[in-house]
Amino acid sequence: MSETPPILEYDPSPRAIVKPQTKFEGRAPARAVLCFFQEVLQKLLAEGQLRIVGHLVYEIGRNPIYELEWQGGRLLVLHPGVGAPLAAGFLEELISLGVQKVIVCGGCGVLDRVIAAGRLVVLRSAVRDEGTSYHYLPPAREVEASPQAVMALEETLRRRGLPYLVGKSWTTDGLYRETEMRRLRRVMEGCLVVEMEAAALFAVAQFRKITLGQIVYGGDLVVPEGWDERAWFERKSDRELLFWLAVEACAGL
Repeated sequence: MSETPPILEYDPSPRAIVKPQTKFEGRAPARAVLCFFQEVLQKLLAEGQLRIVGHLVYEIGRNPIYELEWQGGRLLVLHPGVGAPLAAGFLEELISLGVQKVIVCGGCGVLDRVIAAGRLVVLRSAVRDEGTSYHYLPPAREVEASPQAVMALEETLRRRGLPYLVGKSWTTDGLYRETEMRRLRRVMEGCLVVEMEAAALFAVAQFRKITLGQIVYGGDLVVPEGWDERAWFERKSDRELLFWLAVEACAGL
C-alpha cells in the first residue's frame, strides 16, 4: 500500500468515470458570471433582468441557471454554491455546456485590518489550502487566475474610476480552523484575503483550458485580536455593484 496521501496522487488523465450531465436547450453562451450573492440574483430575477434557462440538480436542491442579455450579447449567470468541491462541480457543468470565459464575484475575509470593508480586490492567485484543486493540477502551493481575466477586471475598474487591490488569496476548506499560526503563515507569504473557492476554480479553469478570474470585496476581519463580522452581508449596494462589474469584465473577455 502506498503511504502517499491520496490528495497528492495527481492523475493528469482528462478521462473520468463520472461526467457532467447538464441539459440545455439551444446553444449556451460562451461567457458566464458566477455570483455568490443570492439576494442580488433574486432581485434581478424579480426585476426581469434575469431569466431561468435551466437548473443544476444536486441533493441540496435545484440551482437555477440564469441568462442575462447585456449590450447585445448573452451571458449565463449561476450561484456557484459554497465551498471548493461544489463550486468546482458547478463550473464543470457550465464548461460542459460550452462556457469558455468566466468571471466570479464574491466576498472574502480580510487578513489585514487596513483593508476596509467593501474594498475591491482582484485575485491574481490563491494558496491551495483546500482539496479540490489537487484533483486538477499537480501538487503546488499556489495556482494563478487567468491573466486575461485579471487584465479585464483591472481595465473595468480603471474605467469606472474605482480603487482596488490586486493580490493573493488564501483558499481554505477549514472555515473554523483559521488559526492564528495559519493566518500568520498566509500573511507572510503575501495573502491579503481568505475565502473557500478561488484555488479550486482557478485549477479547474487551467485544467479545462478556459479563462477565469475572480473579484471579491472586503468582508469580515480575520485577525488575532478576534473576528469581526463588520456587517459584511448588509453591504447590498456593494454586492450588486460587484455583480455588474463582473458582467462588464466578462463581456470584455
